[in-house]
Amino acid sequence: MSEMIYLDHHATTPCDPRVVDAMLPWLTERFANPHSDSHAAGREAADAIAEAVQTIATTINAPASSMLITSGATESINLAMRGVMTHPRNRRNHMVVCTTEHPAVIDVATDLQRSGIEVSYVRVHPQSSNDGGAAGTIDLDALADAVTDQTALVNVMIANNEMGAIHPIAEVARITHEAGALLHCDATQAVGRIPVDVDSLGIDLLSASAHKFYGPKGIGFLVAGGTRRRVRLRPQIVGGGQQQGLRSGTMNPAGVIAMATAIGLGLEDAPRIASLRDRLWETLRSEIDGIELNGPPLSDPSVRLAGNLNFRLLSVEGETWMAATPGVAFSSGSACSSANPSASHVLLAMGLSESEARRSVRFGVGRFTTEQLIDDASEQLVTAYRRF
Repeated sequence: MSEMIYLDHHATTPCDPRVVDAMLPWLTERFANPHSDSHAAGREAADAIAEAVQTIATTINAPASSMLITSGATESINLAMRGVMTHPRNRRNHMVVCTTEHPAVIDVATDLQRSGIEVSYVRVHPQSSNDGGAAGTIDLDALADAVTDQTALVNVMIANNEMGAIHPIAEVARITHEAGALLHCDATQAVGRIPVDVDSLGIDLLSASAHKFYGPKGIGFLVAGGTRRRVRLRPQIVGGGQQQGLRSGTMNPAGVIAMATAIGLGLEDAPRIASLRDRLWETLRSEIDGIELNGPPLSDPSVRLAGNLNFRLLSVEGETWMAATPGVAFSSGSACSSANPSASHVLLAMGLSESEARRSVRFGVGRFTTEQLIDDASEQLVTAYRRF
């Protein structure tokens, strides 16, 4: 069997060879604990981490002092949301969440709600929107109505993981700050794919994972502060007091250095990736009757990620098409698992029916995708579809 064609770069990305080369020495010859400052080897590791953190901070225009290294975006999100809402000096009991957030955000909000935190969910512009807002982007008027003088935290991701919608974060920040609240952005799909400027966007907390931008799994970061607003966090992991006591645990030099190496590698590829995404879309649209785009227009890079393609089929469920095309890695628009067989909450929030959501699929084009891979994948996808 030929090698699978990977078109699921929203789920994860392969490590760039330069990233692997950068991290390997820190797993073998230069393996010292960066918190062992009593000897040169430990200090060397600590210095390397500090340099890598500065590189990451510079790339996203955030102070290095605001950076916390974590195991990935899920941990960062938990530290941001729980850390703000449960801090003993927080006197506000309300939080706002966009309806299309990743489960890593929604599940934390649900858990906090059980403990007495009030949560409001803000809608996005629907797929059939005729109000001028791009499909899948947050409704700013609804956000303005949702925030109150009791809102402590607003959670809006920069870019959506299913249909690639890029939210107007600067406007979200303005509304948030006018209410005296803090803004937390899940930037998992944005960092390394589009320019992210924490300072100019007005983001108070930002979460990200290296494996979404050609780094390794198991390493990420949280930006906490650095804006004109003070950010107080209650630690979620204690024991050792590392990272100002906000996230204890021995830091991972190899992972941090790999993340710093990876963070800027994909930014210049967006135009080429968009052209490959469009090539895939045009081929499939010409060969398969009745398919309809989900999310913002492909033609506007300010509202849609370059590598994202999400569309619904006329009569076949996405899971069925996936099973019939084993040579291509892509994902169903349905967030299915044995524990959660429901249709995608993102697509439902955009006004699609459950049937339309189940007939949807997502493709993610990446840095190592080529025209030949797109053409080969298209052929397999069309051939499989015609069997139905």
